[in-house]
Amino acid sequence: MLLTEAPERLLDRVRKLLAQAEDDSVTPAEAQAFTAKAAELMAKYGIDRALLAADQPETDQPADRMLDIDNPWAREKAHLLCGLASALRCQCILLSSSRPGSRVHIFGYRSDIDRTDLLYTSILIQMAHGLAGAKVPDWSSSPRAWRRSWLLGFATAVVSRVRQAEHSAVTEATAAGNQGRDRTAMVLADRSLVIRQHVERAYPVTRKARVTYSGSGYRDGYERGQRADIGTTRLSPARDRSLSRGSR
Repeated sequence: MLLTEAPERLLDRVRKLLAQAEDDSVTPAEAQAFTAKAAELMAKYGIDRALLAADQPETDQPADRMLDIDNPWAREKAHLLCGLASALRCQCILLSSSRPGSRVHIFGYRSDIDRTDLLYTSILIQMAHGLAGAKVPDWSSSPRAWRRSWLLGFATAVVSRVRQAEHSAVTEATAAGNQGRDRTAMVLADRSLVIRQHVERAYPVTRKARVTYSGSGYRDGYERGQRADIGTTRLSPARDRSLSRGSR
């Protein structure tokens, strides 16, 4: 079994890097460097947990959690959650609900769901802060539409960055000349197949949801999302900020 280091030790390094990134005394460039390294290590953590579980299945089992997301902006927050989950090798089903808001059923190995929890919790806080500070242009005919497009732009940028960090980690782990590269690729592919089968058994018939917008704040939101911290561990107990609510 080829591991970069013990998974829990690796995650501890992520937390320490992010603590440095959040320090008021560091420059923006230093903070960005700390955050980028943290995202890289978190991606490696996901691979290491997968390899460990291949030899010790009891350490990481397939799981699923249900999350009710409250308004305001429940659909946009669900879009963020599903994007992050997909980037981190999970799958989401967006369910209809009789209550206000959105309901999301997320499937994945427990370590990947936990990584999604970690990121969603942080990014949701940052997204709310960013939207609160965003100024709707005077010429906008619909402030709500502008804010909605801002949120979708922000989510798209963040998910793209997380997906790139994951892709880079997998590419490095499966590069030519890397010991255990074939095994790593096979383990990750097997995990994806297992989760897909779990989803298909639970929901034999599904359809893809299409997200559209009419506001003009997408670019501003995207630019703000490019600067978001994609690996912070501030786990505030506020509503809608953790997948542990309603988990099963």
